[in-house]
Amino acid sequence: MKIIGKHIMVDMYGCSFESLDNIDFVKNAMLTAVNEAQMTLLDFTSHKFEPQGLTALALLAESHMSIHTYPELGYAAVDVFTCGDHSRPDKAVSILKGFLKPTKVKTTNIRRGDFGSVTDMKPKSKVSATPMRRVRDTGSKMLKLLSRSK
Repeated sequence: MKIIGKHIMVDMYGCSFESLDNIDFVKNAMLTAVNEAQMTLLDFTSHKFEPQGLTALALLAESHMSIHTYPELGYAAVDVFTCGDHSRPDKAVSILKGFLKPTKVKTTNIRRGDFGSVTDMKPKSKVSATPMRRVRDTGSKMLKLLSRSK
């Protein structure tokens, strides 16, 4: 199956409490990222939690961008999913990093719709019978050795 879209999930650590708890600041950061990354905004919604934190969602013609903030932890969970080739989700993430100024970042890239052809998308499971075979062979050797000594 061909790649349908690019999905970037970013964990941003070490962001300031003030920026993560300011709905206007986060909205401005997201709208700037949408424009600079050549995305088409369809709708924007957000919710401010008490005592702190917020969730903001930009509905895009290409898909979506969301941010969930945890100001007390200095943490933001960013999600950018775009379909098609004309938008730049990596540019959007870069702009959001510039606004939020994290000290540590963990990024996960997924190529949506590409299950089975990319090795990092296949389930990773490895079963090794070698240790059990060694135990079985050693036990068999011990039995032979003990039976010969009589």
